[in-house]
Amino acid sequence: MVLKGRSLPRGSSRKSSSSTLIFSIMIICSFFVLILLALGILSVPSSSGDSPKAHDLSTIGHRTIPSDRRSESKDARADQWVEVISWEPRAVIYHNFLSQDECEYLINMAKPHMEKSTVVDSDTGKSKDSRVRTSSGTFLARGRDKTIRAIEKRIADFTFLPVDHGEGLQVLHYEVGQRYEPHFDYFQDEFNTQNGGQRMATVLMYLSDVEEGGETVFPSAKGNISAVPWWNELSDCGKEGLSVKPKMGDALLFWSMKPDASLDPSSLHGGCPVIKGNKWSSTKWIRVNDYNA
Repeated sequence: MVLKGRSLPRGSSRKSSSSTLIFSIMIICSFFVLILLALGILSVPSSSGDSPKAHDLSTIGHRTIPSDRRSESKDARADQWVEVISWEPRAVIYHNFLSQDECEYLINMAKPHMEKSTVVDSDTGKSKDSRVRTSSGTFLARGRDKTIRAIEKRIADFTFLPVDHGEGLQVLHYEVGQRYEPHFDYFQDEFNTQNGGQRMATVLMYLSDVEEGGETVFPSAKGNISAVPWWNELSDCGKEGLSVKPKMGDALLFWSMKPDASLDPSSLHGGCPVIKGNKWSSTKWIRVNDYNA
């Protein structure tokens, strides 16, 4: 009797070679990941109880710098974290966004060029003097030097908006009694939106502490305005809405437009009169499109 061997099904050799190839790729990828972990390029998320909870926006970006490093130089930024203060308007504070050196640098750059602040005429789109704004200020051109470029890059990382959408930095100085009445940062004329479109967001950086007064107030903000931890430290003006006390190095980001691209009337804001001390700040307005600075 002649025994006939069983023939293998067609394609079995192909399946075997494909499986071997896939297995080899998995081994190579695993080896590559192990190398990245060893070099510290990748890290495994911690599951400890101290980790931020999902959607807990108040803990985003929390980073602690040891106190011994802070004391080495005024250039070292202290403990940094983001704090959501409002959803209408959308507003957050990035604590210690700037170092003391950066604050002083912007002030010193601006001092020789300070002039009386103006406002935009909604009819003509041009600048004009106004009693509603009594501070002095000047502009520092976008990308002017290494320090300003570093700050503008940090703003872009914070807002997720391109550097090229930002106007130049405006540095403002408020002395005792000076203020800025409630206003919108978005434009209500066509002239000022021809370059870069509408202003969609504002980053207001505080370059100095203020002993009393000088708060940024949102009189149309929704929610429990007295819930802020610094409520008892606010001036009477500051208690007329949701308010932020100036603190050197902090940056306030708020949006003048809603997620659907409509203008947000709850972004109405003003600068309360300085009662004691001096207030220095720097503003970065960010447009919908590229802005030719």
